[in-house]
Amino acid sequence: MDILRLKEIMQNNGIVGAGGAGFPSYAKLDNRIDIIILNCAECEPLLKVHQQLLALNAVEIVDTLNLIAEIVGAKEVIIATKSGYVKTVESVQEAIEGRNLYAHTKISFLPEIYPAGDEIITIYESTGRIVSPGNLPLSVGVIVYNVETVYNTYRALIENKPVTHKYLTIAGEVKHPKTVRVPIGITFDDVLALAGGATVENPVYIHGGPMTGRVVRGIDVVTKTSNALLVLPQSQYIVQRKSQNIAISVKRAKSVCCQCRRCTDMCPRNAIGYPIEPHAFMKNLINVNIDDIGPSLNTFFCSQCGLCEMYACEQSLSPQTLINECKTQLRNNGIGMPKGIELSKGDNLRKERQISIERLTSRLGLSKYNVSAPLNLQEVVTKQVKIKLSQHIGAPSVPIVKKGTFVEEGQLIAKAKENSLSVPCHASINGVVLDVNEKYIIIGSN
Repeated sequence: MDILRLKEIMQNNGIVGAGGAGFPSYAKLDNRIDIIILNCAECEPLLKVHQQLLALNAVEIVDTLNLIAEIVGAKEVIIATKSGYVKTVESVQEAIEGRNLYAHTKISFLPEIYPAGDEIITIYESTGRIVSPGNLPLSVGVIVYNVETVYNTYRALIENKPVTHKYLTIAGEVKHPKTVRVPIGITFDDVLALAGGATVENPVYIHGGPMTGRVVRGIDVVTKTSNALLVLPQSQYIVQRKSQNIAISVKRAKSVCCQCRRCTDMCPRNAIGYPIEPHAFMKNLINVNIDDIGPSLNTFFCSQCGLCEMYACEQSLSPQTLINECKTQLRNNGIGMPKGIELSKGDNLRKERQISIERLTSRLGLSKYNVSAPLNLQEVVTKQVKIKLSQHIGAPSVPIVKKGTFVEEGQLIAKAKENSLSVPCHASINGVVLDVNEKYIIIGSN
């Protein structure tokens, strides 16, 4: 198999990054790659998906990584994980020792800090290479895939199965925390029911991790990038922070920010030399200095990890939220990421300023929810799914089915947009198409 054929298989089966922004996986493949990294950092508190999936399917995932390495000509495969994932490490070690592998394959232990799973940080911790601001990992000869993405690639290559389901952890105020495999397009209300329901009245749903996730409704649906559903009481710290009115956040920043620099000192990307300075951005927000827009433009280099807002700021200000809003407004006005930005020397106190997952979990008030969430592979049946046509970076999928059409699980229902960064979508259940528009397709089971 050559690289073009592998790209075709990955694209045709709708494989994207199974977390984060969902970058189409086929677009990462390049014959200039010399290292492939498997990201099994889990990164945020309470999430379990990747360590569980890798422990269960280590042979399949290691073999698939090596096949990808052989096709692109990479000479090294790195499984980036944490020593605390004991079962995962044991499974990977056994898979490596018992396989006749193409590439040099090894385990790299990431520190138990947040955000070890940020792609840029994972590359640095695993290889010592730093991706320059605004560049892709390809610029340093690296590609990074997470565990579920590679497992989806295995299923596409070996079983001819497209992406129709998603693994996600259900945690927080639920009766039975667990990790489940659900059809894409299922509602979060239905996901919660799989964990026995909530243990508090009027719970709030967080889609994703506690740091980067967002508040959603019960009628919202699972996508290809869903990693978790956190169920929390309305009074919980994370809920309060994520429910703030942005206009009020701006006013509080202008009246309270004392320029202490803690947000910048604790910024993981700033620590390796990136020009993202939350404190300088906040100063620009306060003073509106149009002669120095650098701090605002440099917000493009923010990973949105949330440490500045959820942990560092002693005034409970919202730099992460305001930085994200700034980036949105810049893009809406046709302003893109600055080019040719060089790295600075970095922070000599980087290691001393890293935040352990245990400490972060405690600060967020999540320690009592940090319990076992065993992987449950029982088939999940649902009466209806709403499959969004934009679940990834790039152009949305284009519907090819009509209302009233019967479709089967795995059937192509929306094709990739031609000549664009795009992937198709497939039916996640058997049923009849109930609605089709440019944003989603609804399928109801018989």
